[in-house]
Amino acid sequence: MFSCGFDSIPFDLGVLFLQNEIIKRFNKPAPNVRGRVRAMNGEFSGGTAASLGATMSALKEKPELFAVLANPFALSNGFIGPDQPADNKPVYDEKLDSWVAPFFMAPINTKNIHRSNALMDHIYGEDFCYNEMWIQGTGDEGKAAADFISKSNPLSNAPQPGEGPSRESRENGNYDLLFCGDIDDKSIHVSVTGDMDPGYGSTSKMITESAVCLVKECDDLKGGIYTSASSMGTKLIKRLEDNAGLTFKLE
Repeated sequence: MFSCGFDSIPFDLGVLFLQNEIIKRFNKPAPNVRGRVRAMNGEFSGGTAASLGATMSALKEKPELFAVLANPFALSNGFIGPDQPADNKPVYDEKLDSWVAPFFMAPINTKNIHRSNALMDHIYGEDFCYNEMWIQGTGDEGKAAADFISKSNPLSNAPQPGEGPSRESRENGNYDLLFCGDIDDKSIHVSVTGDMDPGYGSTSKMITESAVCLVKECDDLKGGIYTSASSMGTKLIKRLEDNAGLTFKLE
């Protein structure tokens, strides 16, 4: 089991929660889903920054790895779906009336979500499209903010390995994610929120609940390399709401 923290549980399970709601209403999944970060308050740690830095160094040494990182279906067991919406530059999201910027963790989350779909026999459809971006607001201010984020370096002024957010910072952090499913000229929205710093406070609780869920509620799970949605699914959603400070809501 991999990616059991902020990357990628809230995103992976957010899409699952949304598609389950849509299938109940329409008897089919939404072919297009947009993941949107509405708010995120937290800090990098030195270890995370060092890991990202190591990835960049590896790309310089082996440029061919970029094709793997850029491929949203890199973890989909050989399945190649349709071209996915661009998420590498600011765009105006007309349906949300807001500018959106690239989200630096999207390359991880998108791969895991498409892997979930593949492992669940394409419950979202073989034509499923997903992209993930960061909401910045309307008008000129929103555009300026989106442009700034797209050009900024998330590793600038990063702490050193072994350094990280204080306990106060971890406890005061939070996040708010929006998932929009477009189907039959309608858009269905769900939200996922967390009550602590996404990368540390919330991640530690998600990892713990994932482990407990696997031990107590997944006796029939066979061996393999799974995502959270394809293995624990709604069982984990309930545990996260009961014990980890997350909410999953239809809007």
